[in-house]
Amino acid sequence: MNPPSIAATLSAAGATLFERGWLSSNNLLIQGDGHSALIDSGYHSHSQQTILLVERALEGRPLDVLLNTHLHSDHCGGNAALQKRYPGLQTMIPPGQASAVAAWEEDALTYRATGQYCPRFEVQTLLQPGNTVRLGARDWEIHAAKGHDPHSIILFEPRLKLLISADALWQNGFGVVFPELEGVDAFDEVSDTLDLIERLAPTTVIPGHGGPFQDLQDALKRARSRLSQFKAPGHKHRRYALKVLIKFRLLEWQKIEFSALKEWAVSTPYITRFMPLSPVSREAWLQDLLTELENANALKRIGTTVHNL
Repeated sequence: MNPPSIAATLSAAGATLFERGWLSSNNLLIQGDGHSALIDSGYHSHSQQTILLVERALEGRPLDVLLNTHLHSDHCGGNAALQKRYPGLQTMIPPGQASAVAAWEEDALTYRATGQYCPRFEVQTLLQPGNTVRLGARDWEIHAAKGHDPHSIILFEPRLKLLISADALWQNGFGVVFPELEGVDAFDEVSDTLDLIERLAPTTVIPGHGGPFQDLQDALKRARSRLSQFKAPGHKHRRYALKVLIKFRLLEWQKIEFSALKEWAVSTPYITRFMPLSPVSREAWLQDLLTELENANALKRIGTTVHNL
C-alpha cells in the first residue's frame, strides 16, 4: 500500500511548507489545536519575505512559537525580525548553544567563522532531545542529529511518519560537516544520524533545503555515498565546504568585485584556516576555487567582477 501523498501528509499535520531558495532554509508553519508554530526562519536578508509568508498563511492570527532546528544563520537569521513582529513569540532552540545565545558570542555561534551575519535574538525555551513538543494538534519527537552541526535536532511525528530533517538529510545529500573544518572528527556522527533516520523510517521528509520527498532509501543511499567520498583521502569535503561558503555569500551579494571577495575571504576563519600563507599564493588559491565554481555553473566572472548564477 502506497503511503499518503506529501500534500496529504502536510495537510494532516496542519503544516504549510515555505520552500525557500538556498540562501534561506525552508520554513514549516504548523497550525491546528493550540499554538501556531514556525520551524526555522531563514536568512536575515530574507526576513521581510518570511514575515509576509507567515502573515499571509496566518490570516491575521498571531504566530505563537518559533523553533530552530539549529543555529546556522540560514535557519535562524529571521528570528529577530519575527520577534519584533510578534512580541509574544516564544522562541525555542536546541540546548547546546543556549548560553552562547544569551551572551551573544558570535565566535561560539560560528557567525564570524563562516563570514555570515545573524541579528541577535532572544530565547525562552529549550528543545531537549528525548522529549516531545506539541506543534498544532500533534506531539513531535525531538531527536539529536549531530554531524552537520553538533547541536542540531530533527523532529519526527510518528503517526504520520513525517520527519523534519533540517540539514541532516536532503534528497541529494546533507549539509557541510562544519565540525570537520575545526579539526573535529564528525563524519561518524553524520553516519549515526543517517542510521537514526533509517530507524525512524519516515514516509515523508521535509529537508532544510530543497523539496520534500518520500524516496527515503534512495536518499539515504545517496547521502552515504557522499559521506564515503568525503571520508576518503584527498580533502574533498574541505574543498566542497569552502566553495559552499563562497557560494552562500555570493547568493546574497549577487555580484562583487574580486578584491572585495578576497577581503571577505581573508577575514573569514573557516576559509583562512586552509589558505596558503603568501599573498600571491592566496590569490591563486582563491581563483582556483572560483574556477571550480564557474565550471559548475555556480558563478561567472566578467573582468574583475564575480557574478552569481
